[in-house]
Parts: sequence; structure tokens; C-alpha cells
Amino acid sequence: MEKIFTQATVLIIPGLRDHVAEHWQTLLESRLAKVRSVAPAEIDQLNCANRVARIQAELEKIQGPVILVAHSAGVLMTLHWAVQHQHDIQGALLVAPPDLSQSWPANYPSPDLLKKEGWSPLPNQKLPFPSIVVASTNDHLAQFDEVEQMAKVWGSQLVNAGAVGHLNPAAGFGSWPMAEQLIAQLDAVNMENI
Repeated sequence: MEKIFTQATVLIIPGLRDHVAEHWQTLLESRLAKVRSVAPAEIDQLNCANRVARIQAELEKIQGPVILVAHSAGVLMTLHWAVQHQHDIQGALLVAPPDLSQSWPANYPSPDLLKKEGWSPLPNQKLPFPSIVVASTNDHLAQFDEVEQMAKVWGSQLVNAGAVGHLNPAAGFGSWPMAEQLIAQLDAVNMENI
């Protein structure tokens, strides 16, 4: 399999289910030449501060610019990280962010539990780096118009991926070539600044 080369190091930030073998993030990680991944939380797995600390710990191991690639709750972790820390972030690909004000299906944490674990309120400000938000028109964790509003607040480019569910294996996504294209777009920003 041919490796994908980027100028920036790509940091994969999975959601609450961490690394799933058939997830597009895991498959993407195996194809990238310059990549790291946030390790799963071994204790306090639902604690937002613990998740944010794991992002910071991984970033401290990387020299040079970084492109963050977050999915689902990983997007929320990224937002909390961005208001607490600084690093040379080239850009961020933020895929299928969930809406914390929406009631999620029974197999997901409740809004009350997430608030108790520090997930809300979500930072509500422009991100200090370029970002692309990818949203689905039929995601069971967020209405498209809510994600559109999030992207506007964050200063992000919004990509409508169509009716693709939560962009995860349950929605039929293993390999997702669009991620590679969007990472290349963010990586090109690095080349423009050289």
C-alpha cells in the first residue's frame, strides 16, 4: 500500500469509542507517513479533562506543524484543548461533531452525564487555526443546521457530506477517501507559508 505523505504531522483524535479497527480514522492512520494517534484513556474514559490531557501529551511528542483529524466526541475534545493549550496547529479536520444539547440514543452518554464529566458548556469561540467541519444531513447525534451554526462560530469551512449518518462503521464507513482530500487541502496551507 502506497503511503500518503504530508508536510505536517497528522494527529488522529478518535471519539469516545477510541480506536475501532474498521473506522476510517484507523484505516487512514495506516496509510499516512507522518501520523500519530491519541492513545485510548485507560481510566476515567468519559472525563473530558482526561481526554484533553491525552491530546496535549501526544502533541508534546511532535515537532513542527500538526493537522488534527477528529471525529465525533474527538471534535469536542479538540475544542476544549484549543482554549486551554497552544501548539503549532496547521489546521483541523473536524468530522461529525455531536450536538451536546440534543438527546442522544440510549447507547450514548446522557447530556447530564456529559456535563458532569466536563464536556459542556462547549467553548463557543473562533478556533485559532484553520479548520474544516464535515457534517451529515442525517446524523443521529446532530442536526445539520446545528453543525452549520457550530462551524460558523468556530470560523470553519463547512462541507456537507450528504446523507452519510455519523460517518462511522455503523453508517457504512470504513475507508473514506474524502478525508485524504481535505487533509491535503489543510496541508497545502503549510506550503503557502513556506
